[in-house]
Amino acid sequence: MRSQKIGTMEEFARAVGLSRPTVSKFFQDPASVRPKTRAKIETALKQSGFRPNIFAVNLNRRRSKIIGLIIPDPTDPFYMMLAQRIETEATEAGYLALVLSSNGRPEVEARAIETISALNVAGAIIAPLGETSQHARLKLLASETPLIFVDAQLDDEGPFVGTNNHQTIPLITEYLCRSGDVPTYLDMPRTNNNSRDRRSAYVETMERLNLEPRFAGTPPADWDFEKVAFDETARALREGGFATRTILCPNDRMAFGVLAAMYQAGLKVGFGPDCDYRVAGHDNQRFSAYTCPPLTTVSQDCDEMGRVALRMLMARIDSGEPAASGERVLLDGALVLRKSA
Repeated sequence: MRSQKIGTMEEFARAVGLSRPTVSKFFQDPASVRPKTRAKIETALKQSGFRPNIFAVNLNRRRSKIIGLIIPDPTDPFYMMLAQRIETEATEAGYLALVLSSNGRPEVEARAIETISALNVAGAIIAPLGETSQHARLKLLASETPLIFVDAQLDDEGPFVGTNNHQTIPLITEYLCRSGDVPTYLDMPRTNNNSRDRRSAYVETMERLNLEPRFAGTPPADWDFEKVAFDETARALREGGFATRTILCPNDRMAFGVLAAMYQAGLKVGFGPDCDYRVAGHDNQRFSAYTCPPLTTVSQDCDEMGRVALRMLMARIDSGEPAASGERVLLDGALVLRKSA
């Protein structure tokens, strides 16, 4: 068999001396064929090196073993960690995770949705762009396929797993207020609904504390958070500085840009009388502990978000009901204190 070039399932079935349906059944579920037959196929696989086209196998089935995952930015550490957790959980459940990216562009998100639909996936987990998403396409997909939204809500209807912004933002805001100068909120680009939720959570917290909300920046809808924050910080420093000596960034990537701009301006960031500014973030991304100084932030439970999203999706797949419901899971975060604030 080693000398034979086997490229298709039919050729493999002939080479091993079994029917095509029996071989296909093995690849769908090895336990579904007799032990003797399974051993024969496994031996032939080792000898021939043949590997089936998993996508073709799945497309021939009523319900595939593929789970689609669409994320907005494959270079963002948070989405990298989220995708890794979902892939791991999906593999353990016997599914193949197909990870696609919208790259922050609605037309690319639309193509990713079409790809997922064409592959007859068992279900999908999507971190939508939000305001620029093509809602009609996502609604259609949700009516045909089990679907869970993650990280950012599309609207108030679909099943969703994300961070409780109205717990995490008050947590970091209250800490900054009681430990030093009140925070100026560096506004986040309007990329998804998290930008709206975190801004409103900051305003609500400041008003509850009888303090005036302070804002900086009017950023465009741009996923290049570091550059947006760097440019706004450099502009603010040229014009005399921020309204207060504490800057709250609604995500860690923006905080990275702020730290870089302040370093270039010769300013010292940290907690102490000799420091010019304090800077805090949100997310607790893996690089946050290694900035200079290490970043004070509030954590998102990325692993739990991935686990819960997949668990909800598996329940939908098992029930055979693709229609979306309003099930929501909001995960609390924890304060992570480091030297930047």
